[in-house]
Amino acid sequence: MDNDSQGSHSTAASGGAPAPVPDKNKRVYMSMWALAMLNVATMAGIGNDVQMAFYGLSSVTYYVVGAIVFFIPTALVAAELATGWAQRGGIFRWVGEGVGRGWAFFCIFLLWFQNALNMAGAPASSAATIMFFTPNYNFAIKFAENPYAYVGSSGVFWISVGWLAFYWILAILSTYGIKVLAKVASWGVIIGTIFPLAFMMIFVIVWLAQGNKCAISFNPKGLVPQYQGMSTLALAASVFFSYAGVDFNAAYIKNLKRPKREFPLAILIAMILSMAIFVFGTLVIAIMVPEGQINVLYSLTTVMRDLGATIGIPWIYVVLAWTGIPLTIASTITSYDAPSIMLGQAGGSGFLPKWLQGTNKHGMPARLVYFQTLLMTVLSFFFMLIPNIEAFIIMLSQALTVLYLLYYVVMFVAYIRLKYQQPNRPRSFVIPGGKVGGWITCIVGIAASLFGIVMAVWPPAQVSQEVGSPQVYVWSIIGITLGTLGIAFGIYWASRRQGRKWVDPNNKFAPFTWEIEGMRKPGYAPSDIPTEVMSYGQDPMGMPIKKPFAPDAKLADVPQAVIEATRAQAQAGMD
Repeated sequence: MDNDSQGSHSTAASGGAPAPVPDKNKRVYMSMWALAMLNVATMAGIGNDVQMAFYGLSSVTYYVVGAIVFFIPTALVAAELATGWAQRGGIFRWVGEGVGRGWAFFCIFLLWFQNALNMAGAPASSAATIMFFTPNYNFAIKFAENPYAYVGSSGVFWISVGWLAFYWILAILSTYGIKVLAKVASWGVIIGTIFPLAFMMIFVIVWLAQGNKCAISFNPKGLVPQYQGMSTLALAASVFFSYAGVDFNAAYIKNLKRPKREFPLAILIAMILSMAIFVFGTLVIAIMVPEGQINVLYSLTTVMRDLGATIGIPWIYVVLAWTGIPLTIASTITSYDAPSIMLGQAGGSGFLPKWLQGTNKHGMPARLVYFQTLLMTVLSFFFMLIPNIEAFIIMLSQALTVLYLLYYVVMFVAYIRLKYQQPNRPRSFVIPGGKVGGWITCIVGIAASLFGIVMAVWPPAQVSQEVGSPQVYVWSIIGITLGTLGIAFGIYWASRRQGRKWVDPNNKFAPFTWEIEGMRKPGYAPSDIPTEVMSYGQDPMGMPIKKPFAPDAKLADVPQAVIEATRAQAQAGMD
């Protein structure tokens, strides 16, 4: 839990507390820069810029609007929640404090489950682009367009199996702890994104200086998006989703030395870097490739090849293709670790069967990581057997968009409820404007999320070609969404029936504040006691409350020795 439960500690009821005994297994810290890089690895990559390049200069407007109506509200809310409730759990703790256990488990389970679904299609889709790791550019293009013509279905299958083995290696690597993760994330983003983006920005100037024609006009009117029916609105929704994940790495809050200061700053750094990657990468592609010739599969490689040709080395795209591997490693390991850490922390409190709980010697939830990878493997083979896999993946990705944006709606609702239910709980970062500022932020964020949900369900123009009918498309998305909700709440219902049988009495997850205050569910508590003080000396979540506080308890009534002991415990890395 977020405290040291060994020994006897006094609280407000006893009038004092001994200094905590240092633990030999001190927490491994992560730098603010490393956390920012984890966020960038989760959200941004120049490979995501190709699709937006279709919209030329107006793509900048889409990214700015997306940042204003989705990214900034999400980041502000996550920053305030993280500084007020900085114990382990991230989204699980925030939603559990504001809305309750059921929706909290849904949010954290969704993060974990959707990652397995997202990654399941990667081995098959990656098989088509494998030849871009060789200098035979023309053959790589032909292979990408129809790999079956060259290696047959069995060849594509075994290439996919090779990629699957690569993901298993990453799963194993992800269980080696925070230090490995921080280094991999930082270097992965630098090598796989920052270096290629810098290369693109520098050599596109050389490319233009050599007399090549710019494919877009930089007239200010080009910043205004052209309305082209519902497809235009659908694009805006997809931009919102590209910013999703800013709260993803809240699992590492307890690995920051000063979480209340460093977590908001890490989000700010990630936002600036992600915007730069999105905007500059998209513009370089739009400048060099005419709209009608953009291909999502290989246009980025074409751009790299043409830029390399400006200095007589067109094969440099191969080098840049290989530099993308570190970014893949960083983003994949982050996707394995963050949800598994948060789900594992909640699981030990009685939300998961015992066989899925536990950590290895590095403090990582290896069982959950391996089970997630096994689930991904099974789904990958299932996807390979589907005749129209493209249609299925389209519907699956849209269903995940619905679920993910619903996740953010729940987070915004939890924030508003906490503003009123725990109005005096200390937060070192507060959204400017008080409750009015908080309401405006959440209304904008909820509206953007609901808009994205509607657009995800709305049948695209090519639905008849890919899926068969609008009805099949809509009901398939609804079915996948309801099925995932059913699984999440089914597991939660099972955990409630188990009582304390699934609880690990040695888990490191502090109780919710409303539990410490004797409530059965989130309710009004005017207390101004920080959450870390309330959780100090408590038994972990799932066990009886050891030292209750009244909902209206005041910090002034807590002995100074308890407050000092809480600070000493945090500094020693024992909480």
